[in-house]
Amino acid sequence: MATINLTKENLEETINNNKMVIIDFWAEWCGPCKSFGPTFEKVSEEYPDIVFAKVDTEAQQELGSMFQIRSIPTVMMFKEQIIIFKEAGALPESSLKEVLERVTTLDMETVRADIKAQEAEAKS
Repeated sequence: MATINLTKENLEETINNNKMVIIDFWAEWCGPCKSFGPTFEKVSEEYPDIVFAKVDTEAQQELGSMFQIRSIPTVMMFKEQIIIFKEAGALPESSLKEVLERVTTLDMETVRADIKAQEAEAKS
């Protein structure tokens, strides 16, 4: 699957209607973003069941702010509408694939239970 451009208009639909979404936050002026872009595209072809999306932080400043993007590139992964991974910096291809494999195999029932426990603990 080729990458899609994510905007505030299609963000919610993309996250809610796909089991797994990986987002590359980038900007045209960013050198590391330009070097990471081809890696992101290449890996997207190897994982057709995952949505690979790109957010141009210059054109979509509201999304960058909403997700508290402080440096670019930043990679963020959602699984079943939950942010599972977020890291700033251009990942090497092998690291990107390794993270994708780990996130793909996560037991989301356990993740949800952990989140619920953390929320309960925060309230007490």
